[in-house]
Amino acid sequence: MNILVLNCGSSSVKFQIIETDLDLIEKNADRRLASGLLERVIGQALITLQAEGQAKVRRAEPLRDHRDAIDCVLRWIISPESKINNINSLADIHAVGHRVVHGGEKFTKSVLIDDAVIEQIEDNIELAPLHNPANLKGIMAARELLGPGVPQVAVFDTAFHSTMPDTSYLYAIPYQLYRRHRIRRYGFHGTSHRYIAYRYRQLKGIKREEVNIITLHLGNGCSVCAIKNGQSVDTSMGFTPLEGLVMGTRGGDMDPSLIEFIRNKEGMSVREIDTMLNKQSGLLGISGLTNDMRELLDEEAENQDRRASLAINIFCHRARKYIGAYLAELAGADAICFAGGIGENSAIIRERICTGLAWMGLELDKSRNTAMVGGKEGEISTANSRLKAFVIPTNEELLIARDTVRTVKNVPRRW
Repeated sequence: MNILVLNCGSSSVKFQIIETDLDLIEKNADRRLASGLLERVIGQALITLQAEGQAKVRRAEPLRDHRDAIDCVLRWIISPESKINNINSLADIHAVGHRVVHGGEKFTKSVLIDDAVIEQIEDNIELAPLHNPANLKGIMAARELLGPGVPQVAVFDTAFHSTMPDTSYLYAIPYQLYRRHRIRRYGFHGTSHRYIAYRYRQLKGIKREEVNIITLHLGNGCSVCAIKNGQSVDTSMGFTPLEGLVMGTRGGDMDPSLIEFIRNKEGMSVREIDTMLNKQSGLLGISGLTNDMRELLDEEAENQDRRASLAINIFCHRARKYIGAYLAELAGADAICFAGGIGENSAIIRERICTGLAWMGLELDKSRNTAMVGGKEGEISTANSRLKAFVIPTNEELLIARDTVRTVKNVPRRW
């Protein structure tokens, strides 16, 4: 089956076409046929397209909305220009898998999309007002352009964390607020954390129930997950993606009373403060320079910029703090695993996060760590390290494609 994987943001569309089926999944022989990114969708969009084995195509094109963007993708897919193997017409796209950020408490696994599912995703817009509307636009556009005969599947960011116990997901606020308004910790990046756990299991040759690890998805958005017996038991993001680690532009954990204090001192509205905490804080807010970790590391190395160093150190301190907390919660773990743009590509950040964890039995192999960048996968701890460390590049799109196949064919997933 050729699966079109769509990840629709507020002003962007990411896609991949993945050839997969039950037999290919079993053999781990899935194949990516094409991928692309459309940015600034409402206006003069920046478009990057690439078929496997071909050079990237970059161009600009005016696009009015997500429907225009997906139509642009579909036209390119079936055009002679794309040269995508095994795809000659839209009939060669057999199903669509959508990343949907929030499934609330209703969706604990991937589901075939119908009108009832769409209605439930709409009900969760209040829980993810920036994300679910864009995800729905992608669903409706794909349904219109490909027709109702092409099955579509929703794969939820929150689903993997549905196994968290109530001691992990409840806030210590009046319980009726949870009952009335579903105020609780949901967690995000679930598909990424699930993929990392799956790959770790493959690398170690163990069963899902034997996976006891801590996974760190470190990119512009960051989260950490405690996984016990193959299931999420705690994660750093909460009711929204703002909670937890320091991120590119998000502040992470802080005293909630700061909101009222800032409102009084700065004369800002609650909406303005929310925007500040989500888009002007984190690495950007501390450094005053950028939310890009690569640029901060360059500033630190070349100019000894104090605030760049401060932002980096706070970022690493917060991650190390969560690792310690989750090791306590899990009563120990077998490994910590790094993923995401920073986690996969910054040996310096991995080393700084792991510094100070030797008492827990983690010994980093510096040569392995330095070499493990650019999409490489493997262990970065020493042979004698009791607590292992791995770099496992995430692949959410592959999981979405595989979930789509299994859901369409009504075959339960095993991980």
